[in-house]
Order: sequence, then structure tokens, then C-alpha cells
Amino acid sequence: MATVLVWGSSWLGIKFQYGVVAPGTSVVYRFALAAAIMVAFCLFTNRNLLWPLRHQIPVAIQGCLLFGINFYLIYHGTQYITSGLAAVLFSTVVIMNIIGNAIMFRTRISKRVASGALVGLVGITTVFWREIQAFDTASDTTTGIFLVLAGTLSASLGMLSSALFQRRGLPVIETTTLGMVYGAIFSFAASWALGYEFNFDMSIGYIGSLFYLAIFASVIGFICYLTLLGKIGADRASYATVVFPLVSLTLSTFFEDFQWTVFTISGTALIVFGNVIILTKTKAERAEKKAS
Repeated sequence: MATVLVWGSSWLGIKFQYGVVAPGTSVVYRFALAAAIMVAFCLFTNRNLLWPLRHQIPVAIQGCLLFGINFYLIYHGTQYITSGLAAVLFSTVVIMNIIGNAIMFRTRISKRVASGALVGLVGITTVFWREIQAFDTASDTTTGIFLVLAGTLSASLGMLSSALFQRRGLPVIETTTLGMVYGAIFSFAASWALGYEFNFDMSIGYIGSLFYLAIFASVIGFICYLTLLGKIGADRASYATVVFPLVSLTLSTFFEDFQWTVFTISGTALIVFGNVIILTKTKAERAEKKAS
């Protein structure tokens, strides 16, 4: 529940980052702070971060994908659409992970998973049906949708890389800490190359949301998710990605004047239902897993 509430509300927190500071610069501040906290935690708990180059390079790539490119695109994209709709788009990471997992680890996609993915895609089409009908490559909404989806794809690639590291025996806490460091470095380099100013907004809204996103959404949210993984397993823990868009849409209704329509209600329901189909294994699949 803590993971769902933190990640569900983080999308609204991103909205409070807009205004004085460029979106890319805010990503730098967020992950510089989160990385500093994680490094301090690793030092306090005597975790080794001085890995050989053969591990540092792939972890750097994973960090750029998951904590750099991902959030860089999402921060820019969420300027143009509500935080709730951005969260709905990000929930497609479940489908991307399934497809990516099949390609990377050569696993078979079952009919159940394929059916759930199809239902989810129909749901996304329904939510954004009006935008699709009035499709214009130059519109802000279209720009926002493409940026968030591209960021979601980057996140999926980062998550799949993390799964690969775990299969190779690399510890999760250390890889995530180093990933955040490299993600912050990437964001800094990108912001510098694009000519963004490294100014700061001293308002309560900006500072409060920055600390919330860095400490709760990035650090505590991650630790909560790890705890969830240990208690109920990876499959059931993935339900967090199904539920948090509902939290985001609810908050968006109150704080961003998000208007529910027949399209958004039915489309969101289809997305949730599709993800539930994907994440709920049949008795035969559970029996097969136990047998193996």
C-alpha cells in the first residue's frame, strides 16, 4: 500500500516542479539528492560500491535508462498532459516488460498474457480516443503522449537490465545506488548540453515536492517495493503498477481539474483489467512453476 500511495502521488509531485526551473534541471536535483542518500545508506551499512569496470559500464547504461532518460522524457512530457493520464501511460510498462522479457530471456508469451496486453492496448486507445481523432503531430497533447511513452520504454529497458543483473548475482541495492549516480550525471550532462540554467526555486511548493520525489518516491518507494518483493514475490508485487494510476487520476481530479469522461472511465478500467489478466497466473501455470 505504501508503494502504491507514494508512486501514485509522485506524478502530481512532478507538476509542482514546473515554473522557474527547467524540467531537465529538476531531474538533476532529484536524483543527485536521491543518489546522495542512497550512497550514504550504502556507506553506513558497509556496502561496497567500488565495482570493477566490467560491472560499472552495464550499470551505468542501466542507470541512464532507468533514472536518466526515463525521467528526463517523462518530466518534459508531463508538462503537456495531466499527471493522472501520464501515470496511465506509464502503466503500459507491464506490457513492455512482458515483451522485453520474452525477447531478452527467450521466454514464451502465453495466450493469457497476449490477451491481457491486447485488452490494455484497447484501453489506452479508448482513454486517448479524442486525441487520436484530432491527431496533430504539432499539438502539445500528442507531444506529451509520445514523450511519456518513450520514457516508459526507457524505464522498461532499465528494469529488464536490472532483472539481468539479478540473474548474474549483482545486489539490487548497490546497482540501484550506482544507477542513480549515473542517472544524475547523465541528466546533468544533458541539461548542460541543452543550455538549461542550473537555477533554483526557493518556493515551498518546489522544495517540498523535490524532497518528496527524491526521498519518498525515489528512495523510500524503492525500499518499500523491495520489501514487498521479499514478502509476496515479484508477480504479486507488480500489482502496484496496476493500482497507482488510479491514485494519480484521483489526485488529478482534485488538483488539476481532470474531467472524467466515458472514454477515460472505460479505458482506465480496461487497462487495469488487462494488467490484472497479465499478472494473474492460472492454476495450470502455478502448478507448472511448482513442478519445475
